[in-house]
Amino acid sequence: MRKLIINLCLLFISIYLPHSFSQNKLPDVFSQDNENDIIAQTLKFEAAKAFEILQVSSNKTNWLKNRNDLKVKIIEKAKVSFYPDLPLKYKATKTQMLQNYTVKNIYFQTRPNVYATANLYIPNGEGPFPGVVVMMGHSRSGKLYDIYQSLGHTLAKNGYVSLNIDPWGAGERSTNDGDFEYHGSNLGASLMNVGETLMGMQITDNMRAVDLLCSLPYVDSDKIGATGASGGGNQTMWLAAIDERVNAAIPVVSVGTFQSYIMNSNCVCETLIDGLTFTEESSVLGLIAPRALKICNGQKDSNAAFYPQEMLRSYKGAQAIYKYYDAEDNLSNQIFDTPHGYFPEIREAMLGWLDLHLKNIGDGTSKKETDFNLLPESELMVFSKGKRDSNITTTAEICLDKGVHLKKNILLNKGLILQDKREELRMMLKIPETNLLQAHKLTDSGNWERFILETTGGELIPVLLHATNKRSAEYVIICNAEGKDKISEEIIENELNKNRGVCIIDLWGLGENISIDAKRIDGNLPNFHTLSRSALWLGKTTQGIWINQLDIVSKWLSNSFNVQNISINANREVAIASLLFSALENKINKLNLEDLPLSYLFDNDGDIDYFSMAIHIPDILKWGDLSLAAALSNKHITIINPVSISGRKLDEEEVMSFNNEFNYFNTSLRQNTSISFSP
Repeated sequence: MRKLIINLCLLFISIYLPHSFSQNKLPDVFSQDNENDIIAQTLKFEAAKAFEILQVSSNKTNWLKNRNDLKVKIIEKAKVSFYPDLPLKYKATKTQMLQNYTVKNIYFQTRPNVYATANLYIPNGEGPFPGVVVMMGHSRSGKLYDIYQSLGHTLAKNGYVSLNIDPWGAGERSTNDGDFEYHGSNLGASLMNVGETLMGMQITDNMRAVDLLCSLPYVDSDKIGATGASGGGNQTMWLAAIDERVNAAIPVVSVGTFQSYIMNSNCVCETLIDGLTFTEESSVLGLIAPRALKICNGQKDSNAAFYPQEMLRSYKGAQAIYKYYDAEDNLSNQIFDTPHGYFPEIREAMLGWLDLHLKNIGDGTSKKETDFNLLPESELMVFSKGKRDSNITTTAEICLDKGVHLKKNILLNKGLILQDKREELRMMLKIPETNLLQAHKLTDSGNWERFILETTGGELIPVLLHATNKRSAEYVIICNAEGKDKISEEIIENELNKNRGVCIIDLWGLGENISIDAKRIDGNLPNFHTLSRSALWLGKTTQGIWINQLDIVSKWLSNSFNVQNISINANREVAIASLLFSALENKINKLNLEDLPLSYLFDNDGDIDYFSMAIHIPDILKWGDLSLAAALSNKHITIINPVSISGRKLDEEEVMSFNNEFNYFNTSLRQNTSISFSP
């Protein structure tokens, strides 16, 4: 009798609870050997190939032929704007008379109704004096930081007008008046969603700084210099490459190779979209030729992107270009026994170089710096806290205002064509053209079959399939933005109990597919800070990579297991990729999307770092928005807990607004998409 009861219990479990299993931890697919960072190795290999391919022109004729095209391409990709006829409307809020020079706290117009804060350090006397644009690195306080104000003091004491400009989004240009913040990460990257870049905003600002210097009666407009350290050194290079009014440039602890930027720690303001598809740093430095260029690096720099050996690789290429102009004497490099920063010995080298090339005195060697006293930060503030002029426009304001304008234009466009919008979306996402190379079957683990899908692009996709006695014609692909181990048991059980096959994947950079190097480099920055920037440099987007992998997995399921119906269950950033994938393809039958943002419109009321940097897509709001993407999918979509781009839970009115947009596109494009919402 006891044996019969046990057998009946086992029979009951096998019939009525066929899919019950412990979900504490799904089985691993990869070996979990942290040394095998396939993603980092692949990206570095692509960057190494680009360095070899993107060599400088081999002769002067080719260089002169291609030089202007390179500059135009940089302007296009960095989204640089030009306002040569826009009034500067320069205003001073405070003037301080110091020994031998004056400091003015100023603001001036860099774009229509957009103003930058700055300090002007002016030598005593009639002039005209050479002028120098000093660009800040990544101090949150911008021009107030002692290293940067030191440059202003020492330049003025040596007969130069120094214009120290707050970088876009830093110093007094931060989101909240007086609360200094880091201008990069998700904040700076949000500019890409509205068709701008942080790099381009800064180049435009800095060209306007040159405009201002040239407009001042006490500045010699034929003698303009530029300098800065780290991010400011990067700005120095880009400004001098684009604006030929800069006669002498000194980028400090910022020159390496673009190859070295891949899988290293750099800011969004140092990211040129698609950069490594058309140029390397040596050619950008070459755009400054034959004008004076002195590159300074620190032997003890901790950032591998700026190691002296990387700088020397770019210097060698730039040297060849300077030779085309017989201007080798105008190019120099110097390596200091210092860490990352603009130290006194580097300032002295800068003074000697500027004296030679802007004043025609000395031999270009270091000039001894005389003593000066730093001013308290409060003395250099253009506005006292809480009294900032409303024209000091922030990143948040630009993103929101331009986003609203772009969305309005799309809704007013009565001529949208379905296939055109799909093709535009495909091009914008820069989806890799990689396919399945081989599916590697590993040993099963419990109820799970384990596979590694190897792509023609060198990526590996770990896959778990729930093993059943009978293959189902319907499968659900489940992926989680934090990796497969964050998938709830309830989600898997619900699908299995509906007799659906379950396919669990970790997409590029997630879960088992994580890049250990990228995670280490990101540190306290948002996830995908390193991977998203590396992808952008190489002509990709994270969303495009994920869409390609979803395509590979869905085709594999269909072709290898004769799966007829495929749905996707995804959350957060991966939910966006799933929605966009369905907008492009007809392979997916249904979507269940959790924590999906309903719009890319900037939202300053939530947590700007709620989503990782994998979310950003250059020009997405110029194309449309997620309401348009949903209409293009022509599927049934269930959205669970809809949120804003900053993770804020949306109210009924905001959901209704999305629905109205969606219904408009669904009707005008003659689609049959349906959407339901769940808390």
